[in-house]
Amino acid sequence: MSNNNKYSIDLEVKFKPLEIIDIPKLIEQSTKKWQNLSLCTVNNSVIRLAVIEGEFHWHKHDKEDEFFFVIEGLLLIDLEEKIIKLEPKQGFTVPKGIMHKTRAPTRTSVLILEDYTVKPTGD
Repeated sequence: MSNNNKYSIDLEVKFKPLEIIDIPKLIEQSTKKWQNLSLCTVNNSVIRLAVIEGEFHWHKHDKEDEFFFVIEGLLLIDLEEKIIKLEPKQGFTVPKGIMHKTRAPTRTSVLILEDYTVKPTGD
């Protein structure tokens, strides 16, 4: 199975400006092991909600930075030379061009901010 089939990544933006986004409700409704929802756009960026358990594959984004903010759970970001451990209310930016892999040992909810041109599975 290809990596693209392991994950549920919905690129369709769900909410327009001036709409309330109920994050806890969306987290509660997430039933898949690796679900990524595109919530809204802010200027040239997309805010995504990831509700995940397990690990993503190694990848990089050649032209875009990627910001992760943990809502609940534990997110590990493997870099080539170290591991970043993010707990609730902590954030981290992976600069463009840096190889990384995200992992969640238990169910974890994360907000991701990235440019609308990013390919979530990597370049």
